Amino acid sequence: MSTFKAPKGTYDLIPPESAKYLAVREAIAAPLRNSGYGYIETPGFESVELFARGVGESTDIVTKEMYAFETKGGDQLALRPEGTASVLRAALEANLHKLGNLPVKLWYSGSYYRYERPQKGRYRHFSQVGAEAIGAEDPALDAELIILADQAYRSLGLRNFRILLNSLGDKECRPVYRAALQDFLRGLNLDEDTLRRAEINPLRVLDDKRDEVQKQLVGAPLLRDYLCDGCKAYHEEVRELITAAGVSFEDDPKLVRGLDYYTRTTFEFIHDGLGSQSAVGGGGRYDGLSEMIGGPALPSVGWALGVDRTVLALEAEGVELELPASTSVFAVPLGEEARRVLFAKVTELRRLGVAADFSYGAKGLKGAMKNANRSGARYTIVAGERDLAEGVVQLKDMESGEQVAVGVNEIVAEVESRLG
Repeated sequence: MSTFKAPKGTYDLIPPESAKYLAVREAIAAPLRNSGYGYIETPGFESVELFARGVGESTDIVTKEMYAFETKGGDQLALRPEGTASVLRAALEANLHKLGNLPVKLWYSGSYYRYERPQKGRYRHFSQVGAEAIGAEDPALDAELIILADQAYRSLGLRNFRILLNSLGDKECRPVYRAALQDFLRGLNLDEDTLRRAEINPLRVLDDKRDEVQKQLVGAPLLRDYLCDGCKAYHEEVRELITAAGVSFEDDPKLVRGLDYYTRTTFEFIHDGLGSQSAVGGGGRYDGLSEMIGGPALPSVGWALGVDRTVLALEAEGVELELPASTSVFAVPLGEEARRVLFAKVTELRRLGVAADFSYGAKGLKGAMKNANRSGARYTIVAGERDLAEGVVQLKDMESGEQVAVGVNEIVAEVESRLG
């Protein structure tokens, strides 16, 4: 046993379970790559101020959950708690918005970190795939991203998820609603922290998950009743485009999500098989974020889907992913000459794209065949001195048990033919 263990609230991905996570990441990324989104990768840590400005100083993420630290040089840094602020920072720093092709469409995949109370579906280290469309204010872009996320989930075989949709208004109508909501909240019996949050960003109180708070929010003013004509028209077009694409959703007038930068369209993907941690992904429009972090006005929209929770959702529905075999062919050499010959054949198969492995460590036939079974290979190639003297190797079908002699020089073509 090792002296060390993974830190509390984290996990290791190890085979064969890790193959599920890779498959989920690939399935989420595939529709994005087919829709003009290019891959971006940002550092695992950024300036604390980037998240304080972008995510919001009143949010739990910034006030309670960020892993912040000071470097030896005195820089205040934080492990990234989410992806949008980092991606937008990188796009601005590289001047991607000045290349004349807006929106800038980017997708990313990586690990994120929040100091939270660990429980199933909520970790201190978690994985997401995200997408951002930067620099265009267009309902079709909002609809596109929602449709692509729906497509990704359905390609995995998920069916029992719901899409919640709302509009948070803009700088024109949000302040009017904000004032009305604050008046309402001041009349409630709330604790000091919640009242202070209500003064900084009252919409965050609507996102409070505590029963004692939610019970008091019955009858709270709804943002949809305060939307200006422009936001109403924008939101209705998003709804129409999603509906026309055959994607079902539920209007949720209380949906605000936990980040301060959202404006207008906001949405969440919910899976009811996950208990309290039911959100598997979400996102929305963030038209003012670029200006918050020192950039020009760049209306944008994006989402992030949780890889961990998507895997849990698949398990909740009993969906078994069709994963490619990690090994299709396993070579078992008996003797030094066979090791040289079969290693060369394994190398040749790999270069042709065939998943092939080799019995290392000079094991006997019995031990090597056990390894071949454990590998899950469809075929095993066995060769000893007598076989090579006759110019053949033995090809065994691990499903049927059939074994045939194949010429040494024909074995690669034979395996390719059988695997199709």
